[in-house]
Amino acid sequence: MEVNPPKQEHLLALKVMRLTKPTLFTNIPVTCEEKDLPGDLFNQLMRDDPSTVNGAETLMLGEMLTLPQNFGNIFLGETFSSYISVHNDSNQVVKDILVKADLQTSSQRLNLSASNAAVAELKPDCCIDDVIHHEVKEIGTHILVCAVSYTTQGGEKMYFRKFFKFQVLKPLDVKTKFYNAESDLSSVTDEVFLEAQIQNITTSPMFMEKVSLEPSIMYNVTELNSVSQAGECVSTFGSRAYLQPMDTRQYLYCLKPKKEFAEKAGIIKGVTVIGKLDIVWKTNLGERGRLQTSQLQRMAPGYGDVRLSLEAIPDTVNLEEPFHITCKITNCSSERTMDLVLEMCNTSSIHWCGISGRQLGKLHPSSSLCLALTLLSSVQGLQSVSGLRLTDTFLKRTYEYDDIAQVCVVSSAIEVES
Repeated sequence: MEVNPPKQEHLLALKVMRLTKPTLFTNIPVTCEEKDLPGDLFNQLMRDDPSTVNGAETLMLGEMLTLPQNFGNIFLGETFSSYISVHNDSNQVVKDILVKADLQTSSQRLNLSASNAAVAELKPDCCIDDVIHHEVKEIGTHILVCAVSYTTQGGEKMYFRKFFKFQVLKPLDVKTKFYNAESDLSSVTDEVFLEAQIQNITTSPMFMEKVSLEPSIMYNVTELNSVSQAGECVSTFGSRAYLQPMDTRQYLYCLKPKKEFAEKAGIIKGVTVIGKLDIVWKTNLGERGRLQTSQLQRMAPGYGDVRLSLEAIPDTVNLEEPFHITCKITNCSSERTMDLVLEMCNTSSIHWCGISGRQLGKLHPSSSLCLALTLLSSVQGLQSVSGLRLTDTFLKRTYEYDDIAQVCVVSSAIEVES
């Protein structure tokens, strides 16, 4: 009859505990009206309770701290800390103890041990302690693998390991929207606005320490999340930037191409890299978290081969009185010269003054020309400037430009401010 040998007990014991900050103690208030049987008894008991806050006994918030009672949640961008202890439970000296801690994610295996050197010996009732830290950068299942190897007094090599599985959750929901700026009076019309919607999807409030946009090499960024009051810059979200659970906050940024890129017509085409968001927050008792988005990309507006932008236009004009605008025409092609003809088509409200069908001459690649035009409006109200046509005689191709801009047309009896 075959008998299996008894399983040998290990001489060392391994303990792994997650290190987290304590939480404020909460008590459930029990109250009643004075006309009820207990009278003022419950209120008096709460006032005498050392865990309550004087004068705010019914707010549930205590002035004591409690140690964590469970593993808790771990969110992306936070730092995971753990205490590892190997204790010698035997009555003999153990030699060559090696403790190794690895973190297995869905894509990689990381060594978190502070030292890979073995401890020469460990006497009875002694322990080896280590604290590991890791900034969590992946969502999903993580497995902490703790392995211990050692040699007994009899020279036998022993080995065991334990696995600790936990989930990393997503703390924030970040959505971005791009808005192409309308052509203004400046020469740069590749201006773009970025709206970042950030939602707290955890169960506790967050203090938003920093939300900034790191632009790519092509852009300069201006934050539009503050206003000037009495000479001081004040956040539009108030002095206390707390984000409650499931609340959403919108951050706005304006990006302008740098001069060396804006002056080269057509260089900002197709998919361009805008930059990345850097978000830093704190929770509970100051635990810090940080997230950086991947590079944000947008599709630059397609101008085709020829781009028309407005350099100057009045805001308000008189009814049936001529006014002037200045247009800038740019050859966005990098290798082809164009021979352009300008046609002006009247609409029901906008009438162009001048000769339609005139030659503008040759326009070389990546070059521009400015054009002064005169028009008038026969209808009051907010009117759209439309009806410009550019024809390239080389390719027999016509480019149509409608809704170029809007002007406010008022009665000539109303004095228009200059």
